[in-house]
Amino acid sequence: MSYIDSYLAEAKEIIDRIDRDSIEKIMLLMLDTRKMGGRIFFMGVGGSAANASHAVNDFRKIAGFEAYSPSDNVSELTARTNDEGWESVFVQWLKGSRLKATDLIFVFSVGGGSLEKMISPNIVYALQYAKEVGAKICGILGRDGGYTAKVADACVIVPPINPSTVTPLSEAFQGVLWHLLVSHPSIAREEAKWESVR
Repeated sequence: MSYIDSYLAEAKEIIDRIDRDSIEKIMLLMLDTRKMGGRIFFMGVGGSAANASHAVNDFRKIAGFEAYSPSDNVSELTARTNDEGWESVFVQWLKGSRLKATDLIFVFSVGGGSLEKMISPNIVYALQYAKEVGAKICGILGRDGGYTAKVADACVIVPPINPSTVTPLSEAFQGVLWHLLVSHPSIAREEAKWESVR
């Protein structure tokens, strides 16, 4: 089997195995957040940061949420990294954003973060703060979901089919799943451009 065939077969297996109930739980959290007038803060690092930025656009434009991502302002992100350290950039940004119990933290991460392994500690510290203020937490995660899965109110774990393709398929399915959510009839308030052109 060629790499192309095996990659696509793994993607198909992920689709077959993904937990539909977990997707539904995230959707309900998002609907509760909107009902309470809360905001969604999308967080991710690396490719997941790009996904967070894209999700902010979609949930603001298509679903009418007030949504933000701390990695969208590169000036603030790099100033905080330079002055305070990488580990605290997200938690300090959330404090500056006056995170409330009505808000939702939405994490995109391949591993979910780990203080023991010092992987994405900035996500871990942000989630610890979110728990302190009572904000809800959800995520689309790879591997075993790491710290995020342990503290989340709802999360989808992209099944790790092949150790060699965990990162590309986890990040790809972040996009598949947030697009599922933002286009769901219960969440969407506007049609996307090409769906509205007849």
